[in-house]
Amino acid sequence: MSATDKARNKADEMAGLAKEKFGEATDNPDKKNEGKAEQVMANLKDAAEKVKDAFRK
Repeated sequence: MSATDKARNKADEMAGLAKEKFGEATDNPDKKNEGKAEQVMANLKDAAEKVKDAFRK
């Protein structure tokens, strides 16, 4: 996995975490769930990159 992809996935995960915490602080369940979904998507992208790397070796 390239460092760029890894950094992008981590940034997406952190953005999702921030959005989730903002939703909790403002008692906004939609924003909280949106943040959780962004974190899941970032983790899935990261996992897909790791699988691709495993097959390249």
